Amino acid sequence: MITSRLTSKAQTTIPQAVRAALGLRAGDELAYVIEDGRVLLTRSSGRPGGDDPFATFFEWESAADARAYDGL
Repeated sequence: MITSRLTSKAQTTIPQAVRAALGLRAGDELAYVIEDGRVLLTRSSGRPGGDDPFATFFEWESAADARAYDGL
C-alpha cells in the first residue's frame, strides 16, 4: 500500500509511484470520484487549455503568427 501524509493546510504530495502510474507531470489536473467511503484518483482530461478561453483558437498558430506577435 502506498501512503502519504496530509498537512495542516490539507495538502499532500502524490507519491512518485502514483505519479508514474498515472503519467502525471507538474500542472496536470486531477479528478476525484468519491464512492462508498473511497476516492478514485485519475488524471483529468479537462478541457483543452484548462482555464484559458483562447486555447481553442487554432487559426493563429502558424510560425508567421508567432513571429508577428513575438514580444507583445
